[in-house]
Amino acid sequence: MSGHNKWSTIKHKKGAADAKRGKVFTKLIKEITVAAKMGGADPLGNPRLRTAVDKAKAENMPKDNIERAIKKGAGDMDGVTYEETTYEGYGPGGAAVLVEVMTDNRNRTVSDVRSIFTKCNGNMGEAGCVSWMFAKKGLIVFSKQSDFDKLFEAALEAGADDVVDEDEQIEVLTDPSSFIEVREALERAGFKYESAEVTMIPQTMAKLEGKQAETMLKLMDRLEDNDDVQNVYANFDISEEEMERLM
Repeated sequence: MSGHNKWSTIKHKKGAADAKRGKVFTKLIKEITVAAKMGGADPLGNPRLRTAVDKAKAENMPKDNIERAIKKGAGDMDGVTYEETTYEGYGPGGAAVLVEVMTDNRNRTVSDVRSIFTKCNGNMGEAGCVSWMFAKKGLIVFSKQSDFDKLFEAALEAGADDVVDEDEQIEVLTDPSSFIEVREALERAGFKYESAEVTMIPQTMAKLEGKQAETMLKLMDRLEDNDDVQNVYANFDISEEEMERLM
């Protein structure tokens, strides 16, 4: 089970998704606010905002919350100013970890993130120490029940980079700039996706088992539980058998 896109599956299996709905909303509101501030309040002319709004709708966020976050980012409402940054480090077994944050207090956030790494047998590294192991890609995930050949043909025709038949799902990979275009083309073609996001895909994997696997999942959980952390990416590889044991 690779780290880049299966982490959401792991969280779902652990039953954490509903319990952390409030935190999900908080993180999405931050993303919408910053996207609107950087690229304007019109989702049609702001791909980052459009993606954030679509994700918020997928999480059933109320329309009023979305509109309020857009207004706040566009300067129509007073609010906190967030700073974006990325921290890099290593988890158990040398697994590479990228942590994207939005914070109004960088000193607090870096201290919190460093503490989480340390408590989970990891350590923060210098900027650039692991980011070279990841590539930014659009990722659209479909059920294995989808017709692979038809999906493959439609995806490539829409401009996707690749279509991969994984163990549990079918993944369509795109360049970030064509992510929305490919996703919408596949929707028009009748394909219903399970998830869609611009993410960081690891180019090499670190196989973990036993105590290292268990501690790695704990590290991911604690990082994502931090209010300032928006996204966590890692290149761990944990077998299905190991996951069943840890669950």
